[in-house]
Amino acid sequence: MEHSQELKRSLGPLMLWGLGVGYVISGMYFGWNLGLAEGGTLGMAVATLFIIVLYVSFTFSYMELACAIPKAGGAADYACAALGRRWGFVVGMAQNIEFIFAPPAIAFAIGAYLANWIPGTTTTTMAVAAYLLFTVINIIGVKTAALFELLMTAIAALGLLVFSGVSLPYFEWQHVTANALPKGWGGAFAAIPFAIWFFLAIEGVANVAEETINPQRNILLGFGLALLTLVVLCLVVFTSSVGVAGWEAVVYPAHSAQPSDSPLPLVLGHIVSDNDVTRHVLIATGVFGLMASFHGIMLAGGRAVFEFSRLGFAPAALGTIHRRYRTPVKAFLFNTGLGIIILFSGRTGEVIVIACFGALTLYIVSMLAFFKLRQDAPHMDRPFKTPCYPATPALALLTSIVSLISLSIYHVYPGLIFYLLLGLTFAGFRFCVEDKRPV
Repeated sequence: MEHSQELKRSLGPLMLWGLGVGYVISGMYFGWNLGLAEGGTLGMAVATLFIIVLYVSFTFSYMELACAIPKAGGAADYACAALGRRWGFVVGMAQNIEFIFAPPAIAFAIGAYLANWIPGTTTTTMAVAAYLLFTVINIIGVKTAALFELLMTAIAALGLLVFSGVSLPYFEWQHVTANALPKGWGGAFAAIPFAIWFFLAIEGVANVAEETINPQRNILLGFGLALLTLVVLCLVVFTSSVGVAGWEAVVYPAHSAQPSDSPLPLVLGHIVSDNDVTRHVLIATGVFGLMASFHGIMLAGGRAVFEFSRLGFAPAALGTIHRRYRTPVKAFLFNTGLGIIILFSGRTGEVIVIACFGALTLYIVSMLAFFKLRQDAPHMDRPFKTPCYPATPALALLTSIVSLISLSIYHVYPGLIFYLLLGLTFAGFRFCVEDKRPV
C-alpha cells in the first residue's frame, strides 16, 4: 500500500510565502479583537508590539534551524538533534497541540459565516463540512494544496487592503485614546494570546521544508517575506480598525455585551450601510482568509504528526505516505477526527489560548535547541545564519518565556488543559515507549 516514505519536493518561494501568510491571515479577520476587551487600545497595542518583537527575533532564528535541518517535523527534529529524544517529544507534542487546536477555532468562524449565507444550515454543520473538504484537498497533494492556499491568501490580503483603504480616512486620534487602558497594565498581559493570534502558526513553513525545492534558499525568501507581509498587515488593520469608533466598536456589536468574531464588518458598519458593496466584499474575502489559515494549518499539522510518528513518538501508521498521492493521508485523517471532536466543545476563546500555549512552548524549546546546536555543532552547514547572534535568539527566548508566564497567570483553565495534555502524553512516552526501546 505504501512504499518510500519520502515527501515529494515541489514548493518554491512564492508558494512558501502563500503558506506563511495563509497560515496566519485569518488572525487579521477575527480573534485578535478579543484582546481589546482584555487590554483596551493601549494594552492591546503594547501586547502586539511585544509579540512583533517575539516573532521577528524568533523567525530569524527559526529560519537558521529550518535551513540547516529541512525536515517535516520542524521543531521536533531540531530538538531531537540538539537536546535528545525527550525534549524532541515535548516540543513535538506542543507543536501537535498548536496545530490540532487552532483549526477548530477557525472552522467555527468559517461555519458561522457560511451558515448566514446558506439557508437551512448550522454553524457546526458547515464547520464539519469545511474540515472534510480541506482534508480531501490536502490529501490530493502538496502542490495542489499550496496553489489553492496561494490563491486564497492573495484574495484575503487584498480584502484587508480594501478594508484599510476605506476605513483609514475616518481615523480619529480621539478614538484611539478613549478608555485606552480599562483594566490597567494587567490587561496588556492578558491580551498577549490574542496578539499572538496575529502571527500564530507562521512557523508552519518549516514543516514543509522537506517538500521545498532548494530549501536553503527558498525557505529564507518565503519565510522572510511572509513575516514582513504579516507585520505590515497587522499594524495597518489594528490602526484602521480602532481609529474609526474606538476599541469597543471592534469588539461588541450594537446593543450586545457578547464579543463578536467579525470585528472588521463591525468597523465598516460605522462607515457604510449594510448593503454597501464594500461590506459584502470584505465578508467574502474574510471567508477566504479564514479558509486560507484553516487549510494551511491543517497542511502543516499533517506533516507535524507524520514526522512525530517517523521519530517513533506515535503509532507507525501515522508516519506513512500514500502510494498514489505522496501525502501523509493517515496523519490528516487523525488530525481531522480530533479537530471535529474539539469543534463540538464550542469554546473558541479557550481553544485559541490552548493553541498559544503550544506555540510558546515550541518557541522556547526551539531556541534552547538553537543555542545547543551553535555550541555543540559549530561547523554544521548553515546556509542562513541568524543576524546579531546571540542577541536575536536570546530576545526570542526571553519574550517567549515572559509570554508563557503571562498566559499561565491570566488564563489558568486553558493552561491546566495544556499542561495536563503535555504531562500525560510525556508520561505515556516515558514509561510505555521509551522504556521498551532496545538498549
